[in-house]
Amino acid sequence: RGVPRSPWRRERRDLVGAGRVGKPLVLEPTGCDARGVLTDEQVEDFVRDGYVALRGAFSAATAAAARDVLWAEMASSGIGRDDPSTWDRPVIRLGEHDEPPFREAAASPLVAAAADRLAGPGKWVPRVSIGTFPVRFPCEDGPGDDGWHVDASFPGEQPEAFLHWRVNVRSKGRALLMLYLFSDIGDDDAPTRLRVGSHRALAAMLQPYGEEGAEMGALVPEFAATEGLPEVRATGAAGDVYLCHPFLVHAAQALLLGPGRGARFLAQPALLGAPADLDRPDEELTPVARAIVLGCRG
Repeated sequence: RGVPRSPWRRERRDLVGAGRVGKPLVLEPTGCDARGVLTDEQVEDFVRDGYVALRGAFSAATAAAARDVLWAEMASSGIGRDDPSTWDRPVIRLGEHDEPPFREAAASPLVAAAADRLAGPGKWVPRVSIGTFPVRFPCEDGPGDDGWHVDASFPGEQPEAFLHWRVNVRSKGRALLMLYLFSDIGDDDAPTRLRVGSHRALAAMLQPYGEEGAEMGALVPEFAATEGLPEVRATGAAGDVYLCHPFLVHAAQALLLGPGRGARFLAQPALLGAPADLDRPDEELTPVARAIVLGCRG
């Protein structure tokens, strides 16, 4: 499937169903200060498209050590690393982990510098752990979690009920959506699907809900309204991280059966943060806030 192993590269990727070619945002190894990690052009691409791919944000060795820990956890539930007969479900979700490899991945200087550039210095909360992990296994059945959505960011009246968590136009509680690749993910390895530009469309749809926002379950029509936008797949090598706008509509997909195909590991930790400040002059807006403002303006 040809997942490139080099942590730093430039490439072009087809936008599925779009009839055009898009440029994934690939970082150059120029340092860890905010301006050195992301060029102005890459920031503008993030504002327009809603995501940036950080290649080699943490090492392949760190990813392998993390997988060892996750396999050990699943072994306690009867899921054998070398026994495909025990892979009897399409996806297993594992919680937070703070063992050394996960702390190392969470503390990536590249992720920190890029988050400063996109969400603003001091506007997000550094992580000391990573989770949750949807671990996908080859299966004929659908995974049951492949609907288009955004991740909710603050609780409503029923904090224990996920579909009652809320999203508002300032993205209260969430600075960025992050996708950490802990195994190589090619086109046939159930990569997360991203709808390009959906973050700006959703911003306009969230605006009428005001500060109170809307529950996840109530936003299904809004998610469906982004159908037809071009799609990209979050592919890459173990150690890559995608930083996405919190309003980017995305979806999982099934890991299909195939010769020699094994489990695939992804983490989707929230980068928590302050609500986006949408009231500043345009030149003072963070890229996350500017995308929201532009979406609301149409």
